[in-house]
Amino acid sequence: MEIPVTGFIIHSSDSNMDSEHSHILYLTSWNGTPIHRHHFSGVTSFMGGHDHRYTGTTEPAPTGVKHTHKYFTVTSLNDDHKHEIRGTTGPAIPLPGGVGHYHNFHGVTTVNGAHPHSHKYSGTTSPSS
Repeated sequence: MEIPVTGFIIHSSDSNMDSEHSHILYLTSWNGTPIHRHHFSGVTSFMGGHDHRYTGTTEPAPTGVKHTHKYFTVTSLNDDHKHEIRGTTGPAIPLPGGVGHYHNFHGVTTVNGAHPHSHKYSGTTSPSS
């Protein structure tokens, strides 16, 4: 089964990749339907004497229909450890005037650290138009 996909590729050379290079693929449509992504960022709850910062981009989802986005990122290093953040956003929340939407997200990080613990996180994604 073939699904028509459109997008573009950007070449990225990274000196940390041992003389290899990579490409970033930006999809703009899937099976004829436009897609979009959102940025998200925030700070986790304070636990065990510290918190963590995080930032990421959601997975693509169709534009113009009811949808959610999956997301995944890794927190900043703090107190010699990191945590994973992953989940699915809530449904799209329209912006006033019909000029786009955003999503709420929340969850609990993975358990990590010398004294194993997790952090809560929550926020809203960037708007999309």
